[in-house]
This record gives sequence, structure tokens and C-alpha cells, in this order.
Amino acid sequence: MQVGPFEKHAADYDEWFSKNRFAYESELRAVKRLLPGGDIGAEIGVGTGRFASELGVPLGVEPSGSMRRMARERGIEVICGRAEALPFRDGRLDYALMVTVICFFDDVRKAFREAHRVLKPSGSLVVAFIDRASPLGKMNDERKKETAYYADATFHSAAEVRGYLTEAGFRSFSVCQTIFGKAGEMQGPDPVRDGDGDGCFVVIRADK
Repeated sequence: MQVGPFEKHAADYDEWFSKNRFAYESELRAVKRLLPGGDIGAEIGVGTGRFASELGVPLGVEPSGSMRRMARERGIEVICGRAEALPFRDGRLDYALMVTVICFFDDVRKAFREAHRVLKPSGSLVVAFIDRASPLGKMNDERKKETAYYADATFHSAAEVRGYLTEAGFRSFSVCQTIFGKAGEMQGPDPVRDGDGDGCFVVIRADK
């Protein structure tokens, strides 16, 4: 995972959610719709803890020291680690969450296989990401060099993500989407709709 930009720009990254609160609220609602219950859950690539703290996810995995510190300040128990080599035994988690982080992974397929490994037999992985195939996703992909933390990101389409999840052993999928206009121009939270193709922010729940 690309850690350098987040060590330098953790505060700026975190501030984006305050400046774009309607987009943030829309994303939270979409993730909340598909996030399962369970006693033991972890956000992989927890970042500054913006999502875990609001969604009640108690545990996070994060390679960036700067972001780990901010997440801990939000009350999250954070372990230093990477998605491709998770610091959990087989079958440990009821659910795992990844939010706008797969575009930074060194190996998405390996990260999904690791998530499958650490989930219980009835566990679920929830993946939220910028859909490269959506109208806004295409624009973000073209303009990613303009931001310090997305410059080297690799965005994926919803179809690609479903394919990677299937390869990793997941079998059942639920999908929703939100953010249908530019984040900086939103006058309120966008609706959460089933499926993908229009919304920039897509959430897929994959059951083991």
C-alpha cells in the first residue's frame, strides 16, 4: 500500500470529510445500509478512523503512523498492518470493511483473499470505493494527479471488483451507490440507490 502520501497529508485527507460533509454523510449512509452486525469487525485501511468511529467498528488495520494516531484519537483500536498480510488468524472476524482504500493496495486480489481467510464461515466483506466506470469516477480518474494522495491510485470499476471478489471465494453480493454530482456542489446528502453505474461511490457486500 502507498503509505508516503498519507504520512505527509493525513490532516489534509481528514479535513476533506469536514469540507465535504454532505458527501461524507452520503457515503456513511451507503456503507451503513450494507454493513452487517457482529461482535468482531475490523476496518482494513482504517485511515484516520472517520468511518470506523461513526459506524461502530471497534478495530482497524493501518500502515500509516500518522493515520493510526488520528484513528486512535477517535477511539479506534488500531493495529499496524497491511491488507495483503492481515495480522489475524483464520476465521477471526465476523465482518471486515474497506472504504475508499482498494485503489491504494499493491495487490487487490491478494487483499481480498486475505479478507476471505480471516472471516468466519458466515462472515462478510464490505468494500466501498470510487467506481471508475461511473461518470464522476471517470472524471476523478482523469484528474487524480491533481491530488497529493490520489496521484498514484488505481481506480477500479464495480464489475472488476465483483470479479476480484469472486476469484477470492466470495459468492453472494449486495450492491448500492451514492454521490451523483460533484462533492463540492452538494446541497444535501445524496440518496442511496441499489446497484451501480451512476453513483461515484459504490458499496459491495460480499458474503463468504
